[in-house]
Amino acid sequence: MGILDGKVALISGGARGMGAAHVRRFLAEGARVVFGDVLEEEGKALAAETGATFVRHDVRSPAEWAAATGAAVDAYGRLDVLVNNAGILRFRRIAEMDLAEFEEVVGVNLTGTWLGVKSVIEPMKAAGGGAIVNISSVEGFIGAEGLSAYSASKFAVRGVTKAAARELARFGIRVNSVHPGAINTPMVAAPELAAEIDGAAFLRAMPIRRFAEPVEVSHVVAFLASDRASYCTGGEFTVDGGMLTGAGY
Repeated sequence: MGILDGKVALISGGARGMGAAHVRRFLAEGARVVFGDVLEEEGKALAAETGATFVRHDVRSPAEWAAATGAAVDAYGRLDVLVNNAGILRFRRIAEMDLAEFEEVVGVNLTGTWLGVKSVIEPMKAAGGGAIVNISSVEGFIGAEGLSAYSASKFAVRGVTKAAARELARFGIRVNSVHPGAINTPMVAAPELAAEIDGAAFLRAMPIRRFAEPVEVSHVVAFLASDRASYCTGGEFTVDGGMLTGAGY
């Protein structure tokens, strides 16, 4: 028996990295999973490997959100869980960043999350309730040089989460945010980030001195999506190796 037995879940940004870990963990916990991404080849490969359903999904598009939620309901008759996982990062100092780059990051990370919440309200109401898990970041609590757009978007996801939790509790829909720290994914391996950050010094400053594997975040996400978290809403859950304790950061 899995903690998500009988649940139907939609996961955005699910083709690789942390999103792919969520897909695999949710399936292992008994969920039926539809996942979306703009990375079509990787998405199709993961679907073939796991049996989950892949849909092409740009989270900035209301029409593609409608198609993704529709695919879940058409395939399984209901929608119980949304994991708003899609996100991008651009390392650029404010003086060097152009408006288009800033808007791209905010469009995916913030507007995409808001659209996801909006898109699942009616299907979840029809199902009698549900759970939304918004993936923010430790950068939603602290600013970092070169990450103004990313930090702004992830701070804002916290606000969307709390407002949605208050609005949707009356329908039996819970909304929480998860804040990963140093996770071993393709995003953190981006060349522009690696060139600017002293990885050894970064790890020395952390109480748990290693990067996490994506599944370590997925376990927390799965818990929040499950009925075991039935009294959790509007909460902020860190998976950061103690980074936000503040020691040396």
